[in-house]
Amino acid sequence: MTYRALRFAVVALALALAAAEANPVLMISVDGMRPSDVIDAGKRGLKLPNLHALMQEGAYADGVVNVLPTVTYPNHTTLVTGVAPLLHGIVNNTTFDPESKNAGGWYWYSADIKVPTLWDAAHKAGLKTASLGWPVSVGNPSIDYNIPEFWRAGTPDDLKLINALSTPFGITDEIAKAAGIPFAAVYGEEEKNDAAKAKLAAALISLRKPDFMTLHLSSLDGIQHAKGPGTDEAKAVLEATDAMIGELVAAARKAEPAIVVVVVSDHGFAAVSHQVNLMRPFIDAGLITLDAEGKKVVSWEAMPWDAGGASEIVLSRPDDPALKGKVGTLLKKLAADPANGIARVIDRAEADKMGGGKDASFFVDFKIGYYGGASIVMPLIRDGKNKGTHGYFPTNKEMRASFFIAGPGIAKKKLGEIDMRDIAPTIAKVLEVPFASASGKPRL
Repeated sequence: MTYRALRFAVVALALALAAAEANPVLMISVDGMRPSDVIDAGKRGLKLPNLHALMQEGAYADGVVNVLPTVTYPNHTTLVTGVAPLLHGIVNNTTFDPESKNAGGWYWYSADIKVPTLWDAAHKAGLKTASLGWPVSVGNPSIDYNIPEFWRAGTPDDLKLINALSTPFGITDEIAKAAGIPFAAVYGEEEKNDAAKAKLAAALISLRKPDFMTLHLSSLDGIQHAKGPGTDEAKAVLEATDAMIGELVAAARKAEPAIVVVVVSDHGFAAVSHQVNLMRPFIDAGLITLDAEGKKVVSWEAMPWDAGGASEIVLSRPDDPALKGKVGTLLKKLAADPANGIARVIDRAEADKMGGGKDASFFVDFKIGYYGGASIVMPLIRDGKNKGTHGYFPTNKEMRASFFIAGPGIAKKKLGEIDMRDIAPTIAKVLEVPFASASGKPRL
């Protein structure tokens, strides 16, 4: 054996030994969970014994400053990369599709992530990885047991598609059998679907004992959009989610006593009452051209890209100063009228500082209580159908996300307010795997 080969073998053995001694990690995302709902549960009339126990056992943040925009897919990608959308490339939930050619497609595919993930780092270090329902995970070769979040038509055929996309093939049937429930029970965003996910996650941990696993629970987000944050309906779902987490953590600790449990969220929530349709003034200004029937976009120079409490404005010619000036003037005029619900408009230079995706030339932050939409026929302002949303600039306190971590070796600690980019390197430290690509820093 040559010296170089021997050195490589020694390094590989050292990494394998280090990985073998590290604590396994289970990261659970509760979509839309406000940190104050857990920290101040008693004051808010919430019974969250399991989340409160994790908070008391280990370390937690008063709030997590998330990334622009504060919607699910960009922030879930930051949770596993430790960088902002400007670097990781997942800049919204939906892909930019001004002429509706992608049929409402989302950023489902891990191939769109431009930087290393925690799954990559763990897999490279010889650890077993798993994921159930995590955004932007379709096709990730570093996830050994992967059941990605994906949908298309909203019909039972979507389950066939998820089965086909899951790896290794047949893993969905295997864990469903072990859990004693049909795999179809996970499909949807209701409380019962999250309960099924938690049971399947417990079965996966028991059967395969992954060193790093991610799980996404989404029913709290759905009910807060429909009914609003802090409502009786939202509280009931959060309490049910707490019970699911309690059962899952108990099962995970039984299977892997050294496991470290991390509970996170991607964003907070705000109550809303009005919807703002920026497409209307863009059409009126000639920046968007419709067909003769006024039903379809046939060309565009500038297009709003809806992100809930914010909107990204994309220019067809971002280097054209005349076009940029025209759009900037229109946005300034719209923002000057308080009735339009616009709190702030930033340009590309300011967006770079905030880590926003590079496709947009402007970002619009709506006032809390207003949220965006994109419709050819809707007026500029109307009463909103949703009762709650997120997506606002991360400078809004209402958007703060959650971080709780507990398990062997995790000291009790109040972390104050942290940056979301710190979470991935913190988990990498627990896993004892290198993760130099992250912008954040470990907080333990």
